[in-house]
Amino acid sequence: MSHEGIATRSVMRSVAFLGASALAVSVLAGCSDPDPAGKPLAGQDIAPAARAEIADGGTLHWAVDAVPETLNTFQSDADTATTRIAQATLPSMFRFDAAGRPERNPAYLESAKVVETEPKQVVLYKLNQQAVWSDGREIGAADFAAQWRALSGKDSAYWTARNAGYDRIEKIQRGDNDLEVRVTFGQPYADWRSLFSPLYPKEVMGTPDSFNDGARRKLKVSAGPFVLKSIDRKAGEVLLTRNPRWWGERAKLNEIVLRAVPRDERAAALAAGDLDLAEVDPAAAKRIALAAPPRPQSPSAGGSATPLMGPERRKLTPAQKRDKARFRGFEVRKSLEPAYTQLALNGGEGPLADERVRRGVARALDREKLAKLVLSPLGLPAEPVGSHLALSGQAAYADNSGAIGGQDTAEAQALLADAGWVPGGPVEERKKGEKAAGSEADKPKKGSKSEKAEKDSEKESGKKAEKDSDKESGKKAERDSDKESGKKGDKDSEKESGKKDSAKDSEGGDDGAYIVGEDNKADGDEGEHLAQDGKQYGSKQLQQGGVPGAYAPQGTAAPAGAAVRPLAKDGKALTLRFVVPQGEGSQSLRTVADRIGIMLERVGIRTEISKVSDESYFKDHIASGQYDLALYSWPTSAYPATDARPIYAKPVPAADGSLNVEQNYTRVGTDQVDQLFDQAIATLDESESRSLIRKADSRIWAAAGSIPLYQRPQLTAARTNIANAGAFGFGTPLYEDMGFLKKGSGAPAPSSQG
Repeated sequence: MSHEGIATRSVMRSVAFLGASALAVSVLAGCSDPDPAGKPLAGQDIAPAARAEIADGGTLHWAVDAVPETLNTFQSDADTATTRIAQATLPSMFRFDAAGRPERNPAYLESAKVVETEPKQVVLYKLNQQAVWSDGREIGAADFAAQWRALSGKDSAYWTARNAGYDRIEKIQRGDNDLEVRVTFGQPYADWRSLFSPLYPKEVMGTPDSFNDGARRKLKVSAGPFVLKSIDRKAGEVLLTRNPRWWGERAKLNEIVLRAVPRDERAAALAAGDLDLAEVDPAAAKRIALAAPPRPQSPSAGGSATPLMGPERRKLTPAQKRDKARFRGFEVRKSLEPAYTQLALNGGEGPLADERVRRGVARALDREKLAKLVLSPLGLPAEPVGSHLALSGQAAYADNSGAIGGQDTAEAQALLADAGWVPGGPVEERKKGEKAAGSEADKPKKGSKSEKAEKDSEKESGKKAEKDSDKESGKKAERDSDKESGKKGDKDSEKESGKKDSAKDSEGGDDGAYIVGEDNKADGDEGEHLAQDGKQYGSKQLQQGGVPGAYAPQGTAAPAGAAVRPLAKDGKALTLRFVVPQGEGSQSLRTVADRIGIMLERVGIRTEISKVSDESYFKDHIASGQYDLALYSWPTSAYPATDARPIYAKPVPAADGSLNVEQNYTRVGTDQVDQLFDQAIATLDESESRSLIRKADSRIWAAAGSIPLYQRPQLTAARTNIANAGAFGFGTPLYEDMGFLKKGSGAPAPSSQG
């Protein structure tokens, strides 16, 4: 499976050896349910409107993280903006509905189906007879064939990031007429719908030079509701304009400007009228939400239209009143991304190479509490993720977490004891300056900072939690207001928490390492606004945008619990290195890491929080295996049989003696899981393929190489008069339907048009 940022579909998972005793658990949780996939926990929140209600014209200014380095989504440095441009300007044979399931795109396809299975699988595409490239040429078999040859993996001159599926094609031919394309597969391929989305013209795919370089900065030929007009790297803008040759519903907008704006500067850009639409972090979302009254929940939005938890509107501080005026005409649209946050356990070496230790870690975690910690303050459904391979609503989803079991301290300790880790065993003398966590001698003293964190945490579920959160939010807003008088007011306000955290980080030494339980970094302003990274980690970048890992209330105190003697074996304590990025935008990851650390402390596992630079976090630590525990997020896929395979592939020795892990960064895999994926990808019976995927997921759970925690929130600030855009959730945006509502439609007028 490829990373998001390399392709438009990706997830990251891991697997480990599963003993016979573990296989005794139920293969499928909820198998009595006729449709274990269920429904999305939160629907799209895009302010849907009929085209007749949308004005003709206007320019939409939409924030992106950066101007893309390449316009070719099949290259390794493709990013979110690459995907956004491709969706607006290029054909996709299939797109995703609101439940994240592929559906035929009628703008390009009249039909597409498997017409033969013996002796070979043959898919027949019947193209829309009006579909043409922007130069007037019909879209046809030559374009399909050129893309297949470029991505098949047979010609190393093409610098491709992936070839999954294309390597199974045997030949591509013209059908009975120019509008038919016959694709013959050498091997059966269940996920054939994943191919040719997007489809590039033969002018791009025809030669290695045009593929490698020609499509990096220009798209001379395209075929969508918009065309690429220009890229201004100095100004940080990409301009898309209406395609005059578009045969479908005419785009409502004249132009879309994709503007590169760092996430910590977006609130200020929105207030200044420089942006109309932008994904924002929870802290900015709460400020912006003050400007618009809570909207009634719509059936299509699921739980996403519930209000953000924030200050009492009748008791706003002066700073909050200024925010309410500053963001007049905006609202926050929210959903859940097709991505989830996981705890990764490196099984390549050290204590976690033992499956029993990994399972012990998993049984120590309270995933429900972690989900509530992150999602409840946003008014989003706070349910733990039950699958490594899909999310609720996607076709392959089933809650298989029963294969590992829920939080159980006694069971966790039993698993660890079985692996030889016992409490209170002899421990070798610690290195000078090393801090121990969880020992009897290090219990928090009365009145200490650590004790305060425990007590504060106990209040979370009490009646005072919401009231305390509101008070703290008000105090924080008043502090912010002191910095808003200067030209950098908005930016300073948004960065205040990051600067404080950065200052704390500097106290930790070269790598900022500390032991959980000794220096309780989780202490602080409980219930304060959520912090979000805004950075992405992978081989390059996650295309879904947002933060790798968790969004968590800044400074949330760790849960209370009795101290447990640390576990030891052969004279050494069980201490796991928990790697987190140290940048000022990564406070949320460190907060969640602290919370998990204290959950593990309750069963006798110490965690050493090791803070590293954002630039080296993934490349030098996760990908290279220099960690025990880590938090990061990965998108799920509508095609898990294809996209999950390299993530869970059993690592194998390479010719040079190194270990080839593909994308399985937890270094845990089994032949059995590999076989289940192979069977699923070669089975054209969709029901059987889903069943095989769910069996594979059940075994991945039991191996405990990675523990899914919760689905990631998606928060988008939008002008209230923008329709059919916002938090898209699973669905593919329909660019031709986006636009500004006509006057008198009932939406308030924006404060500035930008």
